Amino acid sequence: MISWLKQFSSRNGVGLSVYLLGTVTLWILVMIILPQLLMLDFSFRHNWHHMDPAKMGGPEDVYTLVNYHFLLYGSPNNPDPFNVVDVTVFFRTIIAAVFVTIFDLAICYPIAYYLAQVAKGARARFMVLALIVPFWVNEILRAFAFRILFGEEGTLNAILLALGILNEPIDFIREDVALYAGLGYAYILLMIFPLYNAIESLDKNQIEAARDLGSSWVRIHHRVVIPFAKPGITSGCTMVFMLTAGALALPQIIGGPSSLWFTQIIYQWFNTGSNWPRGSAYAIVLLVVCIAFVFLVMRIFKVRIGEIGR
Repeated sequence: MISWLKQFSSRNGVGLSVYLLGTVTLWILVMIILPQLLMLDFSFRHNWHHMDPAKMGGPEDVYTLVNYHFLLYGSPNNPDPFNVVDVTVFFRTIIAAVFVTIFDLAICYPIAYYLAQVAKGARARFMVLALIVPFWVNEILRAFAFRILFGEEGTLNAILLALGILNEPIDFIREDVALYAGLGYAYILLMIFPLYNAIESLDKNQIEAARDLGSSWVRIHHRVVIPFAKPGITSGCTMVFMLTAGALALPQIIGGPSSLWFTQIIYQWFNTGSNWPRGSAYAIVLLVVCIAFVFLVMRIFKVRIGEIGR
C-alpha cells in the first residue's frame, strides 16, 4: 500500500495526489459509508411516529429486530405465518434483475466485440456516438417514450397491426414487456463499455492463431475471448444487476399493475408510510442480498474483485 502511494505521488505530484485521494475518500465516506451506516442504525430502531417523543433517547428507545421480523412475518395481526406479499415481490425483483442482466449481456457482448476487434476509424466512432447520444435524453423522458412505444395504442402495436402480424393490440405494459425492455435499455452502456475495455486489450494474434488451428467462431469465443473478458463481463453484470434491482422510476412509470418492484415498497415505507426504520430495514436486506449474490457469482466464475477494477 505504501509503495503504491509513493508511485501514485511520484506520477501525479504531491499536491494533485493529495487532492485526488482526499476528494475520493471524502466522497466515499460522506456519500456512501455514512448514509449506509445511518440507515443500518435506523433499521434497528422503533418507528419514531409511533413513539412518544418524550421517550426518544430514553431506556425504551432500544435496538430491535421488529422491522426485519415484519418483512418475513408481517404485523402481529397478520394470520399468515409468512409475509407472502413482500417476500414474493423481493424474490421477483431479484429474478427480474438477473433476467435483465442476462438479456443485456446477450445483446451487448456481440456489440462490444465488434467495436473492440472489428470496427475501425469512422465506423467505430459512429457506433460509439450512436450508443451515447440517445442517453443525452433524461431517463424519465425515455421511460415515457417507452410507454408511448409499447402502449396498447402505441407505435409498436400500430406497426404490428398494419403488417397483419396481430389481429388485436397487445398491452405490452401490462405484460411487463415494456418494463424489461426499458430496464435493459437503461443500463446497456454499463454493460457494453466494461466488455469493450476487456475485449479491446485482447491480443488479436490469439484469435488469429485459434482460427489458423481450425477453431470455429463459437469455440474461439468460448475458449479465448470469454475467459479473457471475464473481468469485464463480471463488472458489467454487477453494475446492471445492482442498478436493476434498485430501480425505482422505471418500474413506477412503465411497470404493469402486477409488476410491483421491491424498491417501490421501500419508497412507500419511507414516504407514504412515514416509517423510516422499516424502510431502512427493507433497503438493508436488498443491499445485503444483492452484494451476496454478486460475490457468489464472482466465486462461481472465479473472478477476484481486484480483476474487476483493472
